[in-house]
Amino acid sequence: MQTTLSPEARQLPRAAEAERILRSCVHCGFCNATCPTYQVQGDELDGPRGRIYLIKQVLEGAAVTHQTQLHLDRCLSCRNCETTCPSGVEYHNLLDIGRAVVDAALPRPAGQRLLRQGLRTLAGNPQLFKTLVLGGSRLRPLLPQALQDKLPRQVPAAGVRPDRVHARRVLLLEGCVQPGLSPNTNAAASRVLDRLGISVQPVAEAACCGAVDYHLDAQERGRQRARHNIDAWWPHLQQGAEAIVQTASGCGAFVKDYGHLLADDPVYAAKAQQVSALARDLVEVVRAEPLAALQVRSGQRLAVHCPCTLQHAQQLGGAVESLLQRLGFNLTSVPDGHLCCGSAGTYSLTQPALARQLRDDKLRALESGSPDVIATANIGCQSHLDGAGRTPVRHWIELLDAALKP
Repeated sequence: MQTTLSPEARQLPRAAEAERILRSCVHCGFCNATCPTYQVQGDELDGPRGRIYLIKQVLEGAAVTHQTQLHLDRCLSCRNCETTCPSGVEYHNLLDIGRAVVDAALPRPAGQRLLRQGLRTLAGNPQLFKTLVLGGSRLRPLLPQALQDKLPRQVPAAGVRPDRVHARRVLLLEGCVQPGLSPNTNAAASRVLDRLGISVQPVAEAACCGAVDYHLDAQERGRQRARHNIDAWWPHLQQGAEAIVQTASGCGAFVKDYGHLLADDPVYAAKAQQVSALARDLVEVVRAEPLAALQVRSGQRLAVHCPCTLQHAQQLGGAVESLLQRLGFNLTSVPDGHLCCGSAGTYSLTQPALARQLRDDKLRALESGSPDVIATANIGCQSHLDGAGRTPVRHWIELLDAALKP
């Protein structure tokens, strides 16, 4: 695509990257065919091709409007379009650049600013989030339905984490909202990896991965969180930890992008590249081990929801399904498994109407095979789908842990 950046845009830190991405797009429109918001809205500007054109206009000097901001906000950042694109357009990076320019030029209304700031604050304070979840659960009947839908139907006890020390050791990112919404997930991961001869070491100093800040108008704050986590993990990596494991695919996608986010940082660039190279989604670790040691027994029918951050960002589509089938689980067929459920981090809170429609469409597909339970790999998707109050939704590692023979 022919592109001529304005003099102002050429001063941006990522100007060359933006121009390269814009020029790689041939406007074929294949991306629209797999874009969830385009399918729902039917508006060219609510598809990747239209959003790319909006960003191009802004970077070429056109005035930023509220409509521009709205159409960019409606994007789920699911990256389905990247999986489909024959030209390899790095849409998510262009979207990050475009959103930063638009948000800098056009301040948001007070209500939106307060919501986004509140979400960033909660993400950075897991204990506060957990306290609010527990308090909300006790007061559930008194809360508006919209808030009730965001609370877990039940919070299972985490159970005991193994204390055995193995020769092999991995680090575990505990996450920011998962300890409050699903505390058993990381404990279950520790128990399963213990069966496989791998010790799990949480690193208390490592906090939120930074994705929430980065995608809610605070990109530099997101990079600061990345630097903080790198500092927390680095001594343990030097002492022999073989990987940094994430049980939430959204966190995993962002940690694997640290190398790109900090590529121009002279202090952190090399460390960020190494951290990204050692980042592993939990399914990558488990599937590489001798699974016979797990001795799994389960008669449940499972429908697997593969989060966008796992299949499109991390390119691990089908990995959980394949692992569970190898272990003997009974999986149902799920049509249109590539489409987003509408969670998309904080999207279900900032764009609730679209998120609910996408959730209901996804649940119809997941429930079409009459599963007993739905398995997923990301806490945001788990909470969003389970909030409908229909078929229970759990992290796949909890289901695997529950199926282990004593």
